Amino acid sequence: MLTFRRPYHVRTYLIPAGGCRLETTIFDKKDAAPQGTVVLFPGLVATKKVMAFLAGGFAEQNLRVYVPDLPGHGHSPGPFSPERAEDCAEALVSGLVSRGMANPDRTILAGHSMGAAIALRVGAKVPVAGVVAISPAPMRAAHGVAPEMLLYQDPGPMPERFLVLSGGLEPESMRGNARDLVASSRKDIAQYLVIRGATHASLIFSRPAVRMFQDWTARTLHLAGTPGMLSLGGLYGTIAGFAGLLLLASPFLREITEKKQAGEKETPTGNSFACFPRLPEFASGAILVVILLRFWNPLHAIRLYEGDYLASFLLILGIVLASLHWKSLREQFARWKSGLLVATFAALILFLLFSAWLELSIYEAWLTPSKWARFPFLLLAFLPYHIAEEVCLGSAANTTPWRRFVAGLSLRAVTWLALVMGLLYFRSGEILMLLLLPYFVLLQLLERRGMDIVRQETGSAAATAVFGAILLAGFCLVIFPVT
Repeated sequence: MLTFRRPYHVRTYLIPAGGCRLETTIFDKKDAAPQGTVVLFPGLVATKKVMAFLAGGFAEQNLRVYVPDLPGHGHSPGPFSPERAEDCAEALVSGLVSRGMANPDRTILAGHSMGAAIALRVGAKVPVAGVVAISPAPMRAAHGVAPEMLLYQDPGPMPERFLVLSGGLEPESMRGNARDLVASSRKDIAQYLVIRGATHASLIFSRPAVRMFQDWTARTLHLAGTPGMLSLGGLYGTIAGFAGLLLLASPFLREITEKKQAGEKETPTGNSFACFPRLPEFASGAILVVILLRFWNPLHAIRLYEGDYLASFLLILGIVLASLHWKSLREQFARWKSGLLVATFAALILFLLFSAWLELSIYEAWLTPSKWARFPFLLLAFLPYHIAEEVCLGSAANTTPWRRFVAGLSLRAVTWLALVMGLLYFRSGEILMLLLLPYFVLLQLLERRGMDIVRQETGSAAATAVFGAILLAGFCLVIFPVT
């Protein structure tokens, strides 16, 4: 990470593996000869950079660690599918062994979430010393997990020796499936441990988890000495830098929009501000769109893993809501050019700043050419919903900024609640809408606040909608894999 000095060498290569080109980072402890090899697989939507803390835990044992971006993730080109990710991972391990870059008897496969499931599946086919599975993605329809939610339908045979770690705060559905993996294996070859107080996501920054797999790896590979423990200063530095950017975002938006649009702020329309009558419209509209998407996804050609579903959902819902308020739309878009260029410029600058900081610190957030190629299509897909939302919220001069912020979040809350409930009821299998809910909650808070500032300063519903659609499109492209 950029924010602290690493005690190991870091090199990045583009490695061919079974028809894939996997950008792979190699971690080596400084001034120490490697005593073995670890291949560490990230989870779904994760990248090699976010796995740096776990990689450092293995590197502290004088193990050479290979961490690839799986296809369609980070900087590795797509297409992505769970099956192709497994095939490419197996090809990477087999290639390292065949080229003499890894000794099977001294090699550990490891992973988190989907990467843990891949490590277990590959470890059963390619002979290695052992496998460390950190919160593996469920591979059986058990403990409340529906078949549609599985990335892999059957765990298959298990490796000869493996460790499974779970977080104590994870849902029982995940912990139960993880326990089942070791239930039928002998205790001397399979072990299941729980990290108290850890969630599914926090496990990749968990010191207790690192210490547990270090102890297990030392016994498996007969390593001597006590490995060190890396600092979490890089994570704290990333959070501090992100918070600093947030503090600068509001004055930046006010300054740039106020300078360009002085004297053109919005005036009250005379209509009373009312949010609650709109809530049933957004909720019922969202439910109807979820039902429609069971039969037809118009934006499947965008080729984003489950991002095409979100794009279609917001596109159709936005068109429906905007058509219901056509008169208000025409009134509020009478000055549609006002502030449009300024809002577009501000949104792009903010997105580039935040994604650059994430890229330099903790996550591959800088968009690849294949993702930039999808940006205009995703922007157009998100725009109708943002237009409809601004029209329904009305003039920023009709209420206080705080009330408007809460009202905007309320509309989004009922929309997302209907989306999530529809996914659970119809079992469409769009698991990222659930797994990424905390990410989207944070994104909605920040995006909605920025949109309110743009609306207050420019008085333009069009400029505000474009601003929000750019931010949402950019940060969705950061997270959704390319298929």
